[in-house]
Amino acid sequence: MQPPNQPLGQPQMSKETAGDPAPGARPPGPRVDASRLWTGGIMTAAIAGLTAVAAVLLVRGVMGFPVLAPDGHGALGDASTGLLAAGAAVVALAATAVLHLLMLSTAQAGRFFAWIVALITAAVVLHPFTSSVSSEAKVGTGVVRLAIGVAIGSLLSAVGRGAGRRAA
Repeated sequence: MQPPNQPLGQPQMSKETAGDPAPGARPPGPRVDASRLWTGGIMTAAIAGLTAVAAVLLVRGVMGFPVLAPDGHGALGDASTGLLAAGAAVVALAATAVLHLLMLSTAQAGRFFAWIVALITAAVVLHPFTSSVSSEAKVGTGVVRLAIGVAIGSLLSAVGRGAGRRAA
């Protein structure tokens, strides 16, 4: 027998299927495990800093290309490897914040995040090519920045997938 407010031919819906959350259940919405996300973000920051050091050692030490710019050529001309590593770590933490915001507010957050990281990485890799430093310095700096961007993008994309909670 159909309840009086139920249209004919419609199956009767229980409380669970009518859209009412079960007692103690979380309401529908974004599901992000923030502790996993930020732990992964901190680890990504450490890896980004180490990537900067390793890339500088490879490009400057092994290949002999100047990185950033020779002394006296702009604000980055005297930047040390330690500052570059610290900057990479800060960028990784900022990227974690962007990913968190996207996961809370956007469908397909991973795709948007991948595009954001790819475009920012492209911009910072191409930036040295707008300066008047040597071609070797341009290439060396671009390679270091590309390595950092790839590390941050690939690691945080994986962290974001692992930190997203599935709906029950």
